[in-house]
Amino acid sequence: MFSTTLLVAFGGAIGAALRFLTGVGMLRLTGPQEFPLAIIAVNVIGSFLMGVFVVAAAHRGLTYLSPFVMTGVLGGFTTFSAFSLETVTLMERGDYSGAVLYVTLSVVLSIAALMLGLFLARGVFA
Repeated sequence: MFSTTLLVAFGGAIGAALRFLTGVGMLRLTGPQEFPLAIIAVNVIGSFLMGVFVVAAAHRGLTYLSPFVMTGVLGGFTTFSAFSLETVTLMERGDYSGAVLYVTLSVVLSIAALMLGLFLARGVFA
């Protein structure tokens, strides 16, 4: 368990560094943007790579790498890839209402939680 946790942590560091470098690369490529283009880029790329890895790992017997790659590298790169995987998993199970509920609750509650955090922190630190 400890070695798996270390692999996740190491993968997370790699993913976070890749996310930062992607942001820097997008900034150099497009210049300063009002729209969060770099975040969309890492979310889309991470989701694509999550899909590729899930299939490749299952077909090649590499599922033992899942904690390092999926939770670590891709989780550090973008948590949106895990969100996308869970949504598609619900859809593949035929639970479309569950998928819609999951997407809706995830987005709405996460934004609401961020807004609440901003409100509370501004009250404390203002």
